[in-house]
Amino acid sequence: MCETRRQSGAAVNNKNQNKKMKMKRGYVTLIVIVAVVLVLFFWIKGMYNSMVRTDETVSQAWAQVENVYQRRADLVPNLVATVKGYAEHESSTLEAVVEARAKATQATVDPSTLSEEELARFMSAQNELGTAIGRLLVSVERYPDLKANQNFLELQAQLEGTENRITVERQKFNEAARNYNVTIRRFPNNIFAGMFGFEKKGYFEASEGAEQAPVVSFE
Repeated sequence: MCETRRQSGAAVNNKNQNKKMKMKRGYVTLIVIVAVVLVLFFWIKGMYNSMVRTDETVSQAWAQVENVYQRRADLVPNLVATVKGYAEHESSTLEAVVEARAKATQATVDPSTLSEEELARFMSAQNELGTAIGRLLVSVERYPDLKANQNFLELQAQLEGTENRITVERQKFNEAARNYNVTIRRFPNNIFAGMFGFEKKGYFEASEGAEQAPVVSFE
């Protein structure tokens, strides 16, 4: 009788121990799963935040590009008015500048995409304005009184400074865009970049002579 009770008690103990071991294994498995999920979550979060930071840097760089191009466009009306007062025979050149300015100010780029096609159209309009301004400034050579005008000299200095800023800001934008594109193409970021909506950004393509700012001095 006692032996039967001992055997029964041992069986119950074994059963309880097995139950505890199963529960323990279940807890360990759950902890491992939770740990893996947390690691994956923070890893993906860090990767996402990295892409967000580089994307924001591109947006900030683009905002500066727009600012300097707008600054140049803002100088054009005063430049045209000043030249018109001294160079009545340059009406066609002045009209070309006004028309180019209108196209340049209407050229827009979606800052959320900054695609190569949009940048190409934007740069085409901006280059057209730059060329028109250059032709106008060359024509000033025929008007010594205009070249000596204080208002014109100030505008000339501002244009030169603005062209230099355009060159600098374009370079900064290209650096930011390249860094962003490398980030979203680097493994394993490229696996999730498309899922999170991070697409390739365009660059400013260097044209002949683009490494140097246009010279607007007549000394």
